[in-house]
Amino acid sequence: MTFILKTNQLTKVIEGKEIISNVNMKVKKGEIYGFLGPNGAGKTTIMKMITNLFKPTSGEIEIFGEKLTNTSYEILKRLGSIIEYPIFYEKLTAKENLELHCEYMGYHDKSAINHALQLVNLKNVDDKLVKHFSLGMKQRLGIARAIITKPELLILDEPINGLDPVGIKELRDLFKMLSKEYGITLLISSHILGEIEQIADTIGIIKDGKLIEELSMDNVRQLNTEFIEMIVTDCKRAVFVLEHTLSISNFKIIDEKCIRIYDSNISQSEISKALILKDVDIESITKKNNTLEEYFLKMINGDGKIA
Repeated sequence: MTFILKTNQLTKVIEGKEIISNVNMKVKKGEIYGFLGPNGAGKTTIMKMITNLFKPTSGEIEIFGEKLTNTSYEILKRLGSIIEYPIFYEKLTAKENLELHCEYMGYHDKSAINHALQLVNLKNVDDKLVKHFSLGMKQRLGIARAIITKPELLILDEPINGLDPVGIKELRDLFKMLSKEYGITLLISSHILGEIEQIADTIGIIKDGKLIEELSMDNVRQLNTEFIEMIVTDCKRAVFVLEHTLSISNFKIIDEKCIRIYDSNISQSEISKALILKDVDIESITKKNNTLEEYFLKMINGDGKIA
């Protein structure tokens, strides 16, 4: 298996405080790696170390099979990134900003500028100065700048900030296309777990500077249990029916109206019939699976184990 990015015992101490602790990440070539964690968990700090903006206190970073050092200029040419909020020359147009970027990157394919703008669907901006761009437009321009040199590894820190649902879907499709058709490896952090769930091949979960989990999305889906969720008007009465009429014990009360049943040997129709016969009103009853969000919250709020 080829890993395009690996970290070994990566640690960062700032003002005497260890904010990243012995992180061992492995990102496979060509995959989309979703990097998840609460605010302040250390995602951006790790991304800054990978792009050589921060120096590790200890540990190593290996990219394309080579150790990252202070003089890894050729390695960095093969990366594209957005770290935190993208900064531009505000009094220049989008194209002028991209031309400057290509110049200092030593990339001279002029046709790449229009192609990158098309990929991120940034239209009708030929004469518009960047200072007049919306947040979403600047985010699109940042992604265009990150992909314009056709990098082998693309590092995106919260790339869908400021975008509406249509823009988020467009970029989701773009990220998939960059991975599948261009063979680009993507490391993406995001707070929108539903989006990561739709595009990621692997997820890494970080908490308090420690990588507490790293596994494939296929494994997450296998770990997630199917259940029946029902919304009822009288939760106490419904619980009595489940326990004493149907002899079900494997269920969980979510709130005053919602119950989840994890017993796979009983059907929705059997549950509905029993509740109706006991005069329990059912607002809804559906079969569901746990989501990445629920898995993530179990990991972050628990002790690093699946509940």
